[in-house]
Amino acid sequence: MESKVAIITGAGGGIGEGLARAFAREGYTVVVAEIDETSGQRVANSLESLGGQGLFIPTDIADLVQVNAMVDDTIERFGRVDVLVNNAYPTGKGMTSVADIDRQRMRHSMSAGFDAVHVAMQAVYPTMRAQGFGRIINMCSLNGVNAHAGTVDYNCAKEAVRALTRTAAVEWGKDGITCNAVCPGAMSKAFKQRMAEMPEVFESITKMIPMGYSGDPEEDIAPVVLFLASEGGRYVTGNTIHVDGGGHINGVPWKP
Repeated sequence: MESKVAIITGAGGGIGEGLARAFAREGYTVVVAEIDETSGQRVANSLESLGGQGLFIPTDIADLVQVNAMVDDTIERFGRVDVLVNNAYPTGKGMTSVADIDRQRMRHSMSAGFDAVHVAMQAVYPTMRAQGFGRIINMCSLNGVNAHAGTVDYNCAKEAVRALTRTAAVEWGKDGITCNAVCPGAMSKAFKQRMAEMPEVFESITKMIPMGYSGDPEEDIAPVVLFLASEGGRYVTGNTIHVDGGGHINGVPWKP
């Protein structure tokens, strides 16, 4: 694994940091694409002690020029990209409904939540095709699958990403590139923020997860992502994998 290079967006905390640490333990060079310089550099600096290498590239996924530049910089430095994990999503906007959301917020959410994923995938494709190997894992959400109330822009962006993932799987399979979506149930930045806004709702949600707890990014989510990134996952593509302690089975309710 020493020569493998993985890009993980939003790796400065939460699920992204857990993934970065897990990939580093497998010897990957991990590009930490993160908007926050302090957290991004902290994570990148920590990866060598785990057995990998880390490089922090400041990246605001709402700026598609920066997304392209981040991929170009990675290829220029390392000559390859083996794994792309599109994990980042802008947070901190609060709840809103189908009836109330304004066009500016919807456009921003779709740009950062969908367009950035598409642009990153387009940017890594030529290199992955030339290698005859590529693994793309897009982090999606049960919010979209179950149409949770109050998060319409997030739901739409994540479901668009799932459609993109399946389509790319069909078109790029012959190039040795797999594309899968993961719907995690873990303590991400966004999850913690929503918990603070509605603690009683999230207490109820956690109780309804069959496994009885919200997953840990590094211990529960990362092993599945690592499998999809591995040679062993070469025949798995176009799938949505729920890594959520069984929360998807009966649709854990989400209602503000």
